Amino acid sequence: MRVPERTCVGCRRRVPKPRLLRLVAGDPGTVRFDPGAVLPGRGAYVHRDRACLEEALRRGAIARALRTSLDERGAATLRADIEGERVR
Repeated sequence: MRVPERTCVGCRRRVPKPRLLRLVAGDPGTVRFDPGAVLPGRGAYVHRDRACLEEALRRGAIARALRTSLDERGAATLRADIEGERVR
């Protein structure tokens, strides 16, 4: 069986989809972490690695991929959500 691949918006490497975290656009200025990868809407993927997330935020790649805006408060919330996922 073939495993789908996705590109990390931080490091731009293609890897199997299960190795990435899915992000979706929420209210304007926010991006939500989608742990079950089931929320409707456009998705972007990032490694669980903090460096990939920070690089994606620095370059504006998450907002661009999701075709939304992402303010600093939204970025801080996203960081906290993903940090909580990395601890599990």
